[in-house]
Amino acid sequence: MTILRYSVPTLPLKKLIIPSNSTFTNSTLFHFHFHFHTMNSIAKPSASSSSSSSSRTSIHQVPELDSDETHRIADLTFRRYSSSSSSASRTGRGTAILWFRNDLRVLDNEALYKAWLSSNSVLPVYCVDPRLFGTTYHFGFPKTGALRAQFLIECLADLKKNLIKYGLNLLIRHGKPEEILPSLAKAFGAHTVYAQKETCSEELNVERLVSKGLQQVVLQSSSESRSNTNNPKLQLIWGTTMYHIDDLPFDSSSLPDVYTQFRKSVEAKCNIRSCIRTPTCLGPPPSIDDWGCVPSMDQLGVYSQLQNVSKGMKFVGGESAALGRVNEYFWRKDLLRIYKETRNGMLGPDYSTKFSPWLASGSLSPRFIHEEVKRYEKEREANNSTYWVLFELIWRDYFRFLSVKYGNSLFHLGGPRKVEHRWSQDKNMFEYWRDGRTGYPLIDANMKELSTTGFMSNRGRQIVCSFLVRDMGIDWRLGAEWFETCLLDYDPCSNYGNWTYGAGVGNDPREDRYFSIPKQAQTYDPEGEYVAYWLPQLRALPKDKRNFPGKSYIEQVVPLKFKTVSKHSSQDMALAARRTNFRGRK
Repeated sequence: MTILRYSVPTLPLKKLIIPSNSTFTNSTLFHFHFHFHTMNSIAKPSASSSSSSSSRTSIHQVPELDSDETHRIADLTFRRYSSSSSSASRTGRGTAILWFRNDLRVLDNEALYKAWLSSNSVLPVYCVDPRLFGTTYHFGFPKTGALRAQFLIECLADLKKNLIKYGLNLLIRHGKPEEILPSLAKAFGAHTVYAQKETCSEELNVERLVSKGLQQVVLQSSSESRSNTNNPKLQLIWGTTMYHIDDLPFDSSSLPDVYTQFRKSVEAKCNIRSCIRTPTCLGPPPSIDDWGCVPSMDQLGVYSQLQNVSKGMKFVGGESAALGRVNEYFWRKDLLRIYKETRNGMLGPDYSTKFSPWLASGSLSPRFIHEEVKRYEKEREANNSTYWVLFELIWRDYFRFLSVKYGNSLFHLGGPRKVEHRWSQDKNMFEYWRDGRTGYPLIDANMKELSTTGFMSNRGRQIVCSFLVRDMGIDWRLGAEWFETCLLDYDPCSNYGNWTYGAGVGNDPREDRYFSIPKQAQTYDPEGEYVAYWLPQLRALPKDKRNFPGKSYIEQVVPLKFKTVSKHSSQDMALAARRTNFRGRK
């Protein structure tokens, strides 16, 4: 029976122990969604990650560009990736519908290109599906939190503007796609609905319902001698990964369970396809009186008050901002050349690429990033850092392909391997973690950053996951669903794939990882700048006490399972070094 992740009757949080016959184990490596495995050692901060007094209070907009500069860069990029294709090469007839989903971009959008090529009129549509703003499957958290809802609004507004530049527009309708799209296909006589292919159960179910609805639509077409009837078709296009699924050297059922085996295989045997070059004019669209407006927060059903980001990073939604950030990070600030050295940070906007929110919304193509890396290597420098950005993109691909192989088991308590553990669902303990009130500054600072900005470093995600599942013994799905609510860069494949790894129930059983909070703090926040930024009450303490404040801070809610203090054994340090280099993101 298919398990969906949409709103269903929810289970109240309560103190509950799930019985098990096996002992509790933990985390393997924790490749957190490529929010670009964004980390930069606080011990070696970039210029924008300094500990100056201004960094303690400033808000970092990502990208830092103003609106005019952002759109200037986007326009230049669009021109560079445009095609000389003209209407003469457009052999299609009739109307095609382009159903935008998690591909909110123009550049390198194969579904958009095929819709244009197969028709003489393209109708771009975005459906504001109420199920996306319901509650999570098990614990009833908001499926889409206020910060990601605002980011989505900005993505849609920018997409609409960019489509208008290309001679189209964006029809925005509120409701379920399986109701809206067949109705539009009938009204406009559309022969095909093009859309990006998804891989997880909720999205696949919607695809089935849309296809079923289109089968009920009868179109009339006239030939020379008689009238024919046919149904509009749903044409799904793969477009979420750097490596195309059809180019893999194995089918999804044979996907390696070890990332390194996967990576080496695709690097040796696969080529990455070039970006789709977009015709300079994609019009005309059908004649429509009311294209609809970009939704407001209330229209999305997000009624909690959206608090403006008061500190940390404020991400700007939309493809134009995404292209601006790539330009800013690679070319303007020239940070690509030092990415591998700075990626292990937690504080500031420039220790890593910060591409992940735009990748998750589909505002940014991974193949575009690949082409820009290769252009950088040709024009400036090729080194370990330029390769490592692609290494992280391969991780992102891997989680997407794993979702094809393992399906709904990514969302099950025992994960792909059906591991049995004894988990707690203690409501009070979970809320200490959720609200940043555990008594451990490194945990609390990361959780406050998440709730304030919708973002957390890859390092932070690994640490708070390990603490929740190993030190607190809490059901990992609580953490995964809370991240689903909060993260700007949420996508189900990376989020749940990472949480299954972190909880020790993932597909690769070789690693059993525990992140020592004292060790992590000493290595990645040695002067306590990160925790003092998010917990200002700690700033007055000596730097070496900020992560270890004792009675100067709130009481610790649980003891650590493994206490590692300031003096480490050589064995512990060697283990920490292996952990640091295991994934290339730590």
